Amino acid sequence: MSSSTVDLRSGLYRDSVALMQISRTVADLPGVAAALIAMATPLNLELLPRLGFEPVPEARPDDLLVAVRADDEASLEAALARLDELFAAREVPAEAVDHPARTTRSALVRSAAPLVVVSVPGPSALLESMDALQAGADVMLFSDNVPVDQEVRLKEEAHRRGLLVMGPDCGTAIVGGVGLCFANVVRPGRVGIVAASGTGAQQVCALLDAAGIGLSAVLGTGGRDLSSTVGARSSLDALVMLDAHEGTDLIVMLSKPPPFEVAQRVEAAAAALSTPTVVGFLGRGRDDLTALTAKVLAALGRPPLASPEWPAPLPPHFRGGALRGLFSGGTLCDEAMVVASELLGPVMSNIPLDPSWVLGPGLTAPGHLMIDFGDDQLTQGRPHPMIDWTLRLERFAAEVADPSCGVLLVDVVLGHGSHPAPAGVLAPAVRTAVENGVAVVVTLVGTSGDPQGLESTALELQAAGASVHLSNADAAREAAGLAKGSA
Repeated sequence: MSSSTVDLRSGLYRDSVALMQISRTVADLPGVAAALIAMATPLNLELLPRLGFEPVPEARPDDLLVAVRADDEASLEAALARLDELFAAREVPAEAVDHPARTTRSALVRSAAPLVVVSVPGPSALLESMDALQAGADVMLFSDNVPVDQEVRLKEEAHRRGLLVMGPDCGTAIVGGVGLCFANVVRPGRVGIVAASGTGAQQVCALLDAAGIGLSAVLGTGGRDLSSTVGARSSLDALVMLDAHEGTDLIVMLSKPPPFEVAQRVEAAAAALSTPTVVGFLGRGRDDLTALTAKVLAALGRPPLASPEWPAPLPPHFRGGALRGLFSGGTLCDEAMVVASELLGPVMSNIPLDPSWVLGPGLTAPGHLMIDFGDDQLTQGRPHPMIDWTLRLERFAAEVADPSCGVLLVDVVLGHGSHPAPAGVLAPAVRTAVENGVAVVVTLVGTSGDPQGLESTALELQAAGASVHLSNADAAREAAGLAKGSA
């Protein structure tokens, strides 16, 4: 008989990335049917009934919610024991904390830390971020669902104080050689990146690392920064900061296409810097990330990069058919759609390039399609797909079972914060696809220093039958070419 528990733990806070990793670890334990370990925000409480748990009306947003359902009592007890171990491993020893700080500002006064990572529910992010700014610290705002007027207010305050707000919804940064949230291990160097895209920045990091180029910093700005409302406030400040940084000799600015007036403002600011700057606005009719990286190498006087790839032959009984892309990175999905649509025509999506290219109910379409599983609508109450492969593997199996699908395109993003062994979970699915005549192409975003192992991950996926590329644009071209050739 199944057993379950729903528990509230007050006074125990963990940031979103840590909770996503812990939740995934518990859910993967033998005998565990469902697990939700998260802060008790209204959104997470709404998810309880959907997962088969009883509601908890007395919960407060600062409570930690622990909901676990297992096949039997022994499995439940083992899961809770493992959960306690995971929490204990992340705790600061009591003797190391003398009268814990009660606010962000008091903690900063005590530590003099130059940067604060804010990862709290969106409605609480303004207070904590403003506290950090007023204490003289830069802010990396990981939280999403922050109202845009509050984002503008925070960025105006940061500009007034000569500080920087990275975010909201900023998932990638490298500052002082330290990767924050989802970040690759990069070699030190003299190229700085300002990016309104997390996975876009990671792709450029990976390509530069393969070319032997190191980085001085990666400053994320949040996906809305170049909108008309926000007006590139953080991007413009970040450009000025890197221009003044003695360790940066070249700046790269990248974003999805901004409104015309914002693009003009950013390009004019970049042209006025004393440090050479390469600006890349991704989209149809523009350079992809691999071409942008080639321009960076040319500006450095370096030869063009032959992007690493690990090819695999077509399945012995390749059945041909439509291209289906299953992505964890929104920018990688966007870029792949741009590349593929040039060869194939419309590619339907939940983040469509064209308003008429929207997926139908169940995220389905009869022809070519690509899904961003990192979209907010698909991450409610579950870890990010860079950590949790559940939804993508389910859809992967469904596409293999669909006779109209002939080619699958998948991204695998390595680095801190991502799944510790993605090849181990994807390779069996790849083998099944190839046995059924479906070609699999993988974009592998990572560096030689990433803990998962770039080369070993690529070789394991290649051995399973996937064609692997470090360049997402190259992977999309191969996948689209296979689909077009089989049409």
